[in-house]
Amino acid sequence: MAELIYKEDSYIVQGAFYTVYKTFRNSQKEKVYHNSLMIELRNKKVIAEKNKRLEVLYEGCSVGLYFPDIVVNDKIIIEIKCKPFLHRDDKSQFWNYLKNSKFKVGCLVNFGKPDGVEFIRRVYDKARGI
Repeated sequence: MAELIYKEDSYIVQGAFYTVYKTFRNSQKEKVYHNSLMIELRNKKVIAEKNKRLEVLYEGCSVGLYFPDIVVNDKIIIEIKCKPFLHRDDKSQFWNYLKNSKFKVGCLVNFGKPDGVEFIRRVYDKARGI
């Protein structure tokens, strides 16, 4: 069985999602969740950078920029939404950002669902083509 990529960091990130959600449920705007996650991640002693500039790559060349909501330990990108449900376009956009950057792991988190926080963890490892 394959080892989970960035296992410890991923658990910290997921725990932060739940901690923030327990405080606010689905009652706030995206910016409130964003700022709260930054505090929670820093409290967990991880390096959390907001709106870090990432180059979008095409055949090894920079063709654009992407500013993900949060980057954790220069390993995991986090994109935050606050909607009743994630649209296919949200998921597609997130996947494209992940696969066209240097990052292997990303989380798309949605705090707007009425029945709980929703997150999708994706891995894109070019070496294995997944």
